[in-house]
Amino acid sequence: MPTTVKHKPETVDYLLRQHDEPPRKKRRLSVTESMSEDQDSVSSSGDEEEGSAEENIEDDDASDIDSEPHDYSAPSQLNVEDRLSLFGQRLTSPKPNVATSPAPPPVASFASLGISRPLQSALNSMSIKAPTEVQSACIPVLLAGKDCIGNAKTGSGKTIAFALPILQQLSVDPYGIFALILTPTRELAFQIAEQFAVLGSSLNVKTSVIVGGMDMMAQALELGNRPHVVIATPGRLVDHLRSSSGEWDLSRVKFLVLDEADRLLTPTFSPELSHLFSVLPKERQTCLFTATLTPSIESLAEAPPRPGKQKPFIHRMKATVETVSTLKQHYILIPSHVRESYLFHLLCNPPESTLHLRRAPPEPTKRGGKKAKPVKSKSKKAKVDNSEDEPEQPPPTIIFCAKPRTAAYLTLWLKTLQIRSTALHSRLTQRERLSSLSLFRASVVPVLISTDVGARGLDIEDVAMVVNWDLPNEPEEYTHRVGRTARAGKGGIAISFVTERDEERVLKIEDRINTKLEEMTLPEEKVLDKLNAVSTAKRLANMELHDSNFGKREEIHKIKYATRKGTEQEEDRA
Repeated sequence: MPTTVKHKPETVDYLLRQHDEPPRKKRRLSVTESMSEDQDSVSSSGDEEEGSAEENIEDDDASDIDSEPHDYSAPSQLNVEDRLSLFGQRLTSPKPNVATSPAPPPVASFASLGISRPLQSALNSMSIKAPTEVQSACIPVLLAGKDCIGNAKTGSGKTIAFALPILQQLSVDPYGIFALILTPTRELAFQIAEQFAVLGSSLNVKTSVIVGGMDMMAQALELGNRPHVVIATPGRLVDHLRSSSGEWDLSRVKFLVLDEADRLLTPTFSPELSHLFSVLPKERQTCLFTATLTPSIESLAEAPPRPGKQKPFIHRMKATVETVSTLKQHYILIPSHVRESYLFHLLCNPPESTLHLRRAPPEPTKRGGKKAKPVKSKSKKAKVDNSEDEPEQPPPTIIFCAKPRTAAYLTLWLKTLQIRSTALHSRLTQRERLSSLSLFRASVVPVLISTDVGARGLDIEDVAMVVNWDLPNEPEEYTHRVGRTARAGKGGIAISFVTERDEERVLKIEDRINTKLEEMTLPEEKVLDKLNAVSTAKRLANMELHDSNFGKREEIHKIKYATRKGTEQEEDRA
């Protein structure tokens, strides 16, 4: 248990250094969660994020296919179908109407917010004409030199809200390292760096991405050249600080940004953040941005400021519903052992409103620019339903699951059924993770199967559908997952698979987002029509996953992590 720390009347940055959110109490599993799973289904629970090691370390319970704990003290007297029927009655029961949010105030221009002409030109090149609510509220405050806490829905432009003030003040007095931006995931760090590169192209801004899974020597050379903006995950940046010989430091940092602050302000990142705040200057601007306000952020917002400092400016989104209005949110009641059949049918027969987003993959080209002839595959890997044509590919879809093993299994399973897909999870190398994102962005593959490393901040154009294969343990994670679609005012669909174990989770989600999920039904006869093909693909995917020794890399990481922690403890005692 973490020790309780009494806060001095300091500013937000000091409180961040002292903050350590207490762990949540484990609840007793309900009867609906204690039901056993089909041996072929791949169920999961656990979080995934950047920790203090060089690469991701999952929770100990996140390495097995079926490691969901069961409570056998209260055996179920109902079969799966009866439970889902009773659960469906609860979900469809009347719920108080949600008050609609007031109409937003007239939107100002970027010029009226004080943004310089070069940055306005960069915004025009990105087809960004007017500021969003969070940008209108936070940009003037940051330009005035105040601390800021920004809360806004996913896809509302939070990155630009802090990037523009940083770049504008950097243009007045350019030096490195001017700004430090911390993120919980590697992919988000690369995406933020891309936006800084586009916005700051006319200013010759130098950025450096410091994340795990990349060459430390090359990163050290970049830091030695003192880039203007460093975008980093906490663990890898602390590694560099501890191994540095003084070629660079953070003593002149003017801006500190915690993006996805609700995830960073958890015990997972507490040791690294404490170290970083101990070496950062006290006279700096501290900015927190998040789509979900948590108790840890609320406590920082209400804390008294240090003498001579003002309380941070706080922007809260005005809407009472946490998700955007253009997002259609559904659930499907499914027994856990037939989820694969429903997913395959859904991908082959997506909702009609998403059909216009189907994309043909780019044709391969030779170096000279001529179209390349299709190459016949020499692979002896078995395919299902070879007698039939390849199924029509779905529109861009992200499928979220809780464990890396589940993501790997679903990717193999869909490939066996000739649905082009790729995986994104922490057991892949950084090169593989970036390659998966590139393939999905370029519409080479229409399906991305991701753990929660892909749930935060990623801005991928025209994602038509988000499918929750596993419901998240924490309801705020649902908001981030479904926020990958219906971005920037566009429409989108989120579909959650609700099994006999998910009653409590889905009710918590509805309470969190302050809206009710609508039930979606699929024709059972058509769903089960491909049952034989789906079952064959499941067996082949499980066999291939077993033969690949998946999880061996995870065991090596755990050994390295334990060794590293032991070494650090010995150094502290010395």
